[in-house]
Amino acid sequence: MRRTQRLLIDFRRRLPLAGAALRWWGSRQWAVAVASALAMALLLGFATVLIPNDVFSRDIPPMPWNYPVWLATSVLTGMLAASYIRPAAPATPGTAEPTDRTSRWGMAGGLLAWFAIGCPVCNKIALLALGYSGAMTYFAPLQPWLAALAMVLTVLALVFRLSGQQQCAIPGRQAAERERMDS
Repeated sequence: MRRTQRLLIDFRRRLPLAGAALRWWGSRQWAVAVASALAMALLLGFATVLIPNDVFSRDIPPMPWNYPVWLATSVLTGMLAASYIRPAAPATPGTAEPTDRTSRWGMAGGLLAWFAIGCPVCNKIALLALGYSGAMTYFAPLQPWLAALAMVLTVLALVFRLSGQQQCAIPGRQAAERERMDS
């Protein structure tokens, strides 16, 4: 319980920093965010047949909540991918690259979203482990919970990653911000 409380306190502290980091993004990072979001949307949409196609099939029709989870996952994953793009300003020599421990959260969020929005009986893992009726009885009711967990993990990864960009900002960035505020 204490670990969860510390995580929530840290999240609330980092949220304004993440917003500030987004304000510093350039056109290159936004272009990568859009391209990554579209790629993720197409990948998830085709594989889970939220985008109808002839390659994959779905035995159980999508639930109404599948579509917002699909789109939110795509946008958040695109932004997370763009957070790995260096800003246009050159890094100061001798500064170390920040380490990233949140990438596992982002990967887990994307994988859980795929399980959450996919057809419960088309998932070979659930089908082999539980059978058709078991997948419908046990796995299908878990899918909204998997979707919620996927969103939480991806948002945490994004906020922690963006706040790290602001906390470990390039030294020239603070000077530019001061100049901007002075004018």
